[in-house]
Amino acid sequence: MDYTEDSITSYFAQAKRLNSDKFPIGIGDDMAQMQLENNNALISTDMLLDGSHFDTNIHSPENIGYKAAAVSLSDAAAMATVPFAMVASVGIPDWWGEEKLKELHSGLLRACSKFNCSLIGGDITSWQAEGKLAVCSTIISRPGETKPLERGGAKPGDLICVTGELGGSLEGKHINFTPKVNEALWIAENLSPTSMMDITDGLSTDLPRILNASEAGAVLESELIPISQAAENKKEPLSAALNDGEDFELLFTIPEKNSDFIKNADFKISTIGKIVSSKGLKIKNAQGQETEIKPEGYDHLG
Repeated sequence: MDYTEDSITSYFAQAKRLNSDKFPIGIGDDMAQMQLENNNALISTDMLLDGSHFDTNIHSPENIGYKAAAVSLSDAAAMATVPFAMVASVGIPDWWGEEKLKELHSGLLRACSKFNCSLIGGDITSWQAEGKLAVCSTIISRPGETKPLERGGAKPGDLICVTGELGGSLEGKHINFTPKVNEALWIAENLSPTSMMDITDGLSTDLPRILNASEAGAVLESELIPISQAAENKKEPLSAALNDGEDFELLFTIPEKNSDFIKNADFKISTIGKIVSSKGLKIKNAQGQETEIKPEGYDHLG
């Protein structure tokens, strides 16, 4: 390597100055200090691996850095919170040059800057030439105007909703999507959702997580599920929309009485089904026939 840990850390510290009122101690010390609002903070971390979440043979370091930050920003959106700060750690192959590391840093900053989230530190390590890239991002957020939304809370009769379109993310969306931070805050303030999360492992896998946390079941309507153009091009578009994963759209439930307010949103929201009292997840086709859905999305340990 033709650069040192100290030199690259100094570069990161100079690349984007932190607000000293919010962050009295920033990049360069062993820890960063934050001035929290209302003494409440939420934290989440994500690990992205070469070959699983991105491919260094295809994706640029800048795009990889962007996705690493965007995935964590999507966690903040999932609970309708306001991103505040991020730290990122990377394990790089020892043949990586300084320019690649700077490009990855630029991608992290690009995602964070969309939501006024400050990148305040992290860690860098390297391994042997056969090693692959690993990126870990940790997000710290604060509550918005409403309390943070959890997965549990959906009640029988609630409508099941999603933002955007589902399926086919691996065709390109997964590497350069925009986290639904602003949409989540609007939903929380205008639709009084009873539960919410982001879709990362596929609708068929993530919706049961809401159902389990809420001790309820659901019936989806196949005709109402918004299928992306990328998924439409697949052999089984509906299956792709249910199972592909990495959509990073919002999945949430609202009281039926609030459905009229959906039309006031300036982004796409689809109502795709209803929460029911009987456990399990079913889908109803255009003829009214119901079949059980098994989770067939991504399982990190499967």
